[in-house]
Amino acid sequence: MLIKVCGMTRADNIRQVESLGIDMIGFIFYPKSPRCVHEVPDYLPVRARRVGVFVNESEAEMLRIARLFDLDYLQLHGEESPAQCRSLRSAGYPVIKSVTVATAPAYGAAADLLLFDTPTPAYGGSGERFDWAELQQYRGDTPFLLSGGISPDSVAAIRAFRHPRFVGIDLNSRFESAPGFKDPVLLGSFLAAINPA
Repeated sequence: MLIKVCGMTRADNIRQVESLGIDMIGFIFYPKSPRCVHEVPDYLPVRARRVGVFVNESEAEMLRIARLFDLDYLQLHGEESPAQCRSLRSAGYPVIKSVTVATAPAYGAAADLLLFDTPTPAYGGSGERFDWAELQQYRGDTPFLLSGGISPDSVAAIRAFRHPRFVGIDLNSRFESAPGFKDPVLLGSFLAAINPA
């Protein structure tokens, strides 16, 4: 199972979280987010894949930031079109697109990964979970990450969840001691429970 931790901001915390064996670390570049990154931290992941999260941003600005942070993935969390996704992929960046079950079919061929999150006017970070049973309606071929309100108490629900295209989870606000600062002890305990040795 892929583990993505999103909304990282501080160098020391990024290093701590990466040491837990996380697969992807997300950096939010949406100015209205309390987890927005405004400058390059003193430490960036060297093993975990770097994901830049954008909301309705121009392609030129996304590519500029992607080069600055040496990003591995671009995650689009707004109303970006399938054509925009394809354009970014043609520029050499794999794309993760946040979708709903209703919008997923339009993006299947335009994204490398889909992300099902709880719909919110703030474009994520609500800390609220949606009804995962809705995802049984998803019949596409593109693999997806599950997001939205996943907490330390979600272990049993995640281990029970079944879908042929489910490949991982995206963790954020429920593992924080402050916006943008993840609790490595909480994360470590959760990961041990999700993937017991």
